[in-house]
Amino acid sequence: MSYYVRKVKTGSKAIAIQVIKYVKRNRIIVKHFGSAHNKEEVSTLCNIAARWISEQTKQISLFQEEEQIISLEQFEYIGFQYTFLYETLYKLQARLGYTCFGNKLLNDLVTIRIIEPASKLRSLELLKNYFNISHRRRTLYDILPKLLKLKNKIEELTINFAVKEFDFDFAIVFYDVTTLYFETFKADDFRKEGFSKDNKSNQPQILVGLVVSKEGFPIAYDLFPGNTFEGHTLIPIIKEFKKKHNMKNLTVVADAAMISFDNIDNLKAAKINYIVGARLGNLRADIVTSIDKQLPRTDLANIRLKTNLGYLICDFSKQRFTKDKFEMEKQIAKAKEILLHPGKTKKVKFIKATEQKNQLNTELIDKTNILLGIKGYYTNLDKDTIANELIIERYHQLYKIEQAFRISKHDLKTRPIFHFKEDPIRLHMLICFMALAVSKYVEIRTNLSIRAFLSQCKLITDAKLLNKITNKIIVKRVPLPHQLEAIINNLNLLPH
Repeated sequence: MSYYVRKVKTGSKAIAIQVIKYVKRNRIIVKHFGSAHNKEEVSTLCNIAARWISEQTKQISLFQEEEQIISLEQFEYIGFQYTFLYETLYKLQARLGYTCFGNKLLNDLVTIRIIEPASKLRSLELLKNYFNISHRRRTLYDILPKLLKLKNKIEELTINFAVKEFDFDFAIVFYDVTTLYFETFKADDFRKEGFSKDNKSNQPQILVGLVVSKEGFPIAYDLFPGNTFEGHTLIPIIKEFKKKHNMKNLTVVADAAMISFDNIDNLKAAKINYIVGARLGNLRADIVTSIDKQLPRTDLANIRLKTNLGYLICDFSKQRFTKDKFEMEKQIAKAKEILLHPGKTKKVKFIKATEQKNQLNTELIDKTNILLGIKGYYTNLDKDTIANELIIERYHQLYKIEQAFRISKHDLKTRPIFHFKEDPIRLHMLICFMALAVSKYVEIRTNLSIRAFLSQCKLITDAKLLNKITNKIIVKRVPLPHQLEAIINNLNLLPH
């Protein structure tokens, strides 16, 4: 139940000051504080009444005692801002060390990239609209060369944060590559056409190689021309990472696209251990036969075979078997239908072309049938060093880097890229990397998506009121609910 200060004219033309409340739309006078005959007395009695409400009912007053209140009509609402959201994201950047450069524009660009991704010029407009923060457009271009030199320092700060917050020990990292396309059809030495994971093969692109910890927290990245084979990106990044941090023992986990004889040789030469996915469909017949004979078809059963690419570990899953069998039968049915009604069709998995006519590829069907429910992994780590089950567990953690890419591409909208020159492209990715680190820290610590976290923070707004008598702008913030307070506490942002 709320209490209000009421001013009412009396028969003697004075102004009576009362505290009232409403019960079922009926006004009830709770306490009378006297009558005032001028503005100063009205103000004094109103403040006394407001203090009584605060002390007796614990009801929080909207205004401070020193604010001269004649009536609510003396205030004009002039808008609101998400200042709490801005302050929170700035504090998060400070926790990662990103505010140490004293470059407010960089931090503001990271903030708006998290809140509402847009072009750099549009970002400047949004900073003005949301937070009344102004940056000159010229400033962005002037400081561009300076910002690009911060990449190594920002990676160092990010890794130090991972060590402090997540006990990152450099023993194992996860690596993957994605492609980012441009809204243009004109290529150059950096933006080139290549195999696109975004189904934009007719548009130039670049490759981004990302290294994350076992929690999915980003710790390093690099960019490559768009026509680079993704398997060729692994060695430069991981070797440089190992050298930079003077690592003796390092294991990298990557997907099957990274496996090749050259990569294996280079990893061994650099004394880097590896766990990578195996494409079982490419295995020689004798290895498939060994798997068929040695691997029991019981859930979670596994074996280890020695191959030219290292140890091949295979495991069986009943759930995977059911899924694989369904897919195989669907593809076989499709192949048979096409053979019965030949015509202009795309390549189908279980159809084999011969000189006479197309026919069902029974050899491939037999091989696929043997491998139903089986997944493979290559590693150079021997059984005494790490058990098969732990190899499999480590590889399955690779999904966390896929989560990082999803956040980067969808929430932070790293694609498409609208820049045309290499330096602005590299700055764009630096900002996105910083925004990704902030976002992943929030998700890891709160178990909320960055979008859900932003929605919670946006509930806290600062209303701006203009006191038309004193011409003073008063800012009033929505109280912090307990749920959000707990979230902020999990991020170690509350003052101690």
